[in-house]
Amino acid sequence: MTTRRTLLLALPLTAAVLCLSGCQRADSTVKIGFVVKQAEEPWFQDEWRFAERAAREKNFELVRIAAPDGEKVMSAIDNLAAQGADGLIICAPDVKLGPAIVAKARSAGLKLMSVDDRLVDGSGREIESTPHMGISAHEIGKLAGESLVGEMKVRGWNMAEVGAIRIAYDQLPTARERARGTVEALLAAGLPQTNVIEAAQVKTDTESAFNAADIAMTAHPGYTHWIAFGLNDEAALGAVRAAEGRGIGPDRMLAVGIGGSRSALNEFTKPQPTSFFGTVLISPRRHGYETSINMYEWIVNNRPPPPLVLTSGTLMTRANHQQVRAQMELE
Repeated sequence: MTTRRTLLLALPLTAAVLCLSGCQRADSTVKIGFVVKQAEEPWFQDEWRFAERAAREKNFELVRIAAPDGEKVMSAIDNLAAQGADGLIICAPDVKLGPAIVAKARSAGLKLMSVDDRLVDGSGREIESTPHMGISAHEIGKLAGESLVGEMKVRGWNMAEVGAIRIAYDQLPTARERARGTVEALLAAGLPQTNVIEAAQVKTDTESAFNAADIAMTAHPGYTHWIAFGLNDEAALGAVRAAEGRGIGPDRMLAVGIGGSRSALNEFTKPQPTSFFGTVLISPRRHGYETSINMYEWIVNNRPPPPLVLTSGTLMTRANHQQVRAQMELE
């Protein structure tokens, strides 16, 4: 009798344990952290905005945290652990923090996804065990290069007379891949390799790009026309401002950025066109909304995200920027 009674009492507990391991979680308990490296940038603000849309749709709590350096990343993970969060989506300020982030997230019981910049280990290899949504950096760079080629052909420029300023930030793998794609497209179209000018920038902002481009133009004064490209819109805009400082306008200068930032839109709405021809717009909707939905499904329904998703871009110019942004659901 005692044994039978013990078994009967244990059945509900056993069922509860099984349900905890296999049943769906209650929506209201889910909390997801979304950590970005530069919260002031419109790209990350849009990511957060689309992540918040996912939170409203699925009824989970989104915790937004800015972490511009490694110390703040570790503090953010501690913060999320203290709040009882379930998952972490992160764009780290330094991808080499990968092993530390993975270890700390694991110890905090957080499911981990990376977005935008993929985490790497101590040898610089991508951490493939962490699901990632990134940008097809090479293809986006290639599109930037093809856009420059197309516009140079429209203007009838002689490739041999064009100096191509590569605003370089090679410590970031994404930056290297974007620039490589652009250079490959330019060389395939006939630009001489010797015309590609390396211009290293210290940071990824407009001022640093301005300084890099200004030095490059000083060191190579013999070109009739100029083009510029790099990691982001700021790289292209810095080169444009450097050229303007030398009296070189859109008749002799072309630049294509990447990102579709507010700075790019400001160029498109100026009364007169500048040398900033276009930008490859990448979709913050997918990077904010889709990663958040994927994390939610992983937490609630135990459906792991795809190991790797790479998104593409769309060329946005002065002529089509309103239409493109409307299609992307951008304000």
